[in-house]
Amino acid sequence: MKKKLRIKKEDEFQLVFKKGESSANRQFVVYVLEKPEQDYFRIGLSVSKKIGNAVVRNQIKRYIRQAFLELKDDIEDGKDYIVIARKPAAEMDFSQVKSSLIHVLKRSKSLNFIMKKQ
Repeated sequence: MKKKLRIKKEDEFQLVFKKGESSANRQFVVYVLEKPEQDYFRIGLSVSKKIGNAVVRNQIKRYIRQAFLELKDDIEDGKDYIVIARKPAAEMDFSQVKSSLIHVLKRSKSLNFIMKKQ
């Protein structure tokens, strides 16, 4: 992911947590903060040590980033997203992570399309 598409600073994370709206399902919590002056979306990832060792955490982060890259045309620009992984995400493969993220992004009204049955 390009650097401009990432949220890395603690202050930026806290701003999204405080002023953003949250949506959740069993695997992920997503905080969304509108930023109309920004013409692209940014994501920040949080995967706790409670979920697994470094290998598992990094794999989950790679899956989330890849899912966002594949959905980038359908995700609304001008927003910051923080994705927090929950424990069940550790046992999921990429397709399950992607469908779970689609579900939680739909709940937050952040997708520009309606998912068709695959």
